[in-house]
Amino acid sequence: MPVQRIVVVGAGVAGLTAAYDLARIAPPGTEVVVLEGSSRIGGKLLVAPVAGVTLDVGAEAALARVPDVLDLLAELGLADEVVYPATTAASIAVAGRRHPVPAGTLLGIPADLPALRTSGLLSADGWAAVAADPERPGPPVTDDVSVGQLVRSRLGAELLDRLVEPLLGGVYAGRADRLSVQATMPALWSQLGTTGSLVEAARAARAVAPAQDGPVFATLPGGLGRLPGVLAATAGVSVRTGLPARTLTRTADGFRIVAGPVPDPTVLDCVAVVVAVPPGKAAGLLRGLAPTAASELAGIETASMAVVTLAVPVQEFPAGSGLLVGSGPDAPAGAVKAVTLSSQKWAHLGGGDLVFVRASIGRRGEEAVLQRDDGDLVALARTELRELIGLTGVPVDTRVTRWGGGLPQYDVGHVARVDRIRAAVSSIPGLAVCGAAYDGVGIAACVRSARHAAHAIRVNGPAQMRGQWRHD
Repeated sequence: MPVQRIVVVGAGVAGLTAAYDLARIAPPGTEVVVLEGSSRIGGKLLVAPVAGVTLDVGAEAALARVPDVLDLLAELGLADEVVYPATTAASIAVAGRRHPVPAGTLLGIPADLPALRTSGLLSADGWAAVAADPERPGPPVTDDVSVGQLVRSRLGAELLDRLVEPLLGGVYAGRADRLSVQATMPALWSQLGTTGSLVEAARAARAVAPAQDGPVFATLPGGLGRLPGVLAATAGVSVRTGLPARTLTRTADGFRIVAGPVPDPTVLDCVAVVVAVPPGKAAGLLRGLAPTAASELAGIETASMAVVTLAVPVQEFPAGSGLLVGSGPDAPAGAVKAVTLSSQKWAHLGGGDLVFVRASIGRRGEEAVLQRDDGDLVALARTELRELIGLTGVPVDTRVTRWGGGLPQYDVGHVARVDRIRAAVSSIPGLAVCGAAYDGVGIAACVRSARHAAHAIRVNGPAQMRGQWRHD
């Protein structure tokens, strides 16, 4: 029998990364167990065959300009396999036309005004509203506010609808009028206390940012969805699927988790726990153990969306990696919010008789469209893709992947909420949380969150493990 056990609840990329780190640094003899309620591991990382080619049907890329994912892939022996986009040039569809996403923005807040102007994205009135911002700055921003409120008041509704809203929607499937500036644009937020101009704040944020050379994104041949399987194969990690954790309580020596069906429960005692599940599930687990954290987690809403992947005979599409769809009164009235031209974005998916296209459907407040069956969603996507990218071919194969409640919403006050959650959790030795609900929804942010959780277990873990941890 192992000397002691650590349990990670949730086998998404955050939970599996936390388990990987804990298995390497925990005292010898420690068993690291990952409990996953569904029948598979990986969370929002998933690969599936489309026309005989294995593709990502969830998250398909990770940030390459931050070290978290690339460092992890190197540790796992996958560094030589990493591939980068052939192109990241994207467009935005507005008023029946495609415009390039202008360079030099922070999630749509322009630092490079000439690039914005030459993109043709804004009308004369829309441009005038933006150009006036450096000349007539508002007061510095010291209290969190929604992106929509701030941008509309300082740069105008047109920039919000045509640039900021589609970019935010692509990341969070959210709404700018609900999303927090502090949480979704932290680099900009750090400058807003000293300048009331959003343009000047964006310029200042870019000026102090580390030099960023090289590709923005990275993936793996065969899909980034390979990563969970490699993490799960780590020595010292035991992954048990189809075993949802139902209760988490304190014991004299640590914690007790009851998992699985009520008639036939599985009981696991452990010295430490990392909770790496979506906020609603985390709230249920922590309700009796850390009620303040549970209440705050229950207040984090989520958005649902679907990815429709199509394999079609080779045809000519607009140049670039894909397309975002603008919002507002002159935006296309459709369900597709973003299009990825996968065979143009990733060289390893091009060059054959078929090309692959991904359409993202749905965002916060638009859940009704996701009630359609798969066939209807494919038909809807094909109809809208004819207008958006000129799709003409009949798909050879399609796949619909639904992500119900998959994207946490970072509403106004989110950073303070997360601080309260972490304060409540850290008061309980041996307990930590991680995942997309806290400091970022991307793969890199989830990896970073997981590594912080593993470190928290080491420094604030059970007394019987102190002094026994190994160096990582």
